Amino acid sequence: MSPQNEPLSAFERNARTVLEESLLRIDARTRSRLNQARHAALEAAQAPRRAWWHSFTLMPAAGAAAAALLVAVMLWHREPAGDLPLDAQRPVVEDMDMLADSDALELVEGGDGSFYEWAATQGENGESG
Repeated sequence: MSPQNEPLSAFERNARTVLEESLLRIDARTRSRLNQARHAALEAAQAPRRAWWHSFTLMPAAGAAAAALLVAVMLWHREPAGDLPLDAQRPVVEDMDMLADSDALELVEGGDGSFYEWAATQGENGESG
């Protein structure tokens, strides 16, 4: 059943009555302008639309801009060319090992700190015994 063949509800009948009465109160000039606007809208709706591929005319420019942005970001976030010397990396690794080993930390806190300082100086100098 189509919407036009369905019976109108009370609300729809009242709305139609009110709209038809308000239409009778509109002067001829306004009614003419409304009719012209209606016809212009109908013509615009029936006008042929642009093909979907016309919207891709800016794709090459957008692709070039995206590539330039990607290159700029890659160059801006580039890491330093060289690594730190091994001597500069070594104390950090040793400190991390010591912090990760809870038993060693307990021994240092236990009062044998002077022994560990002596052992560390012996290891750095390369001396033994």
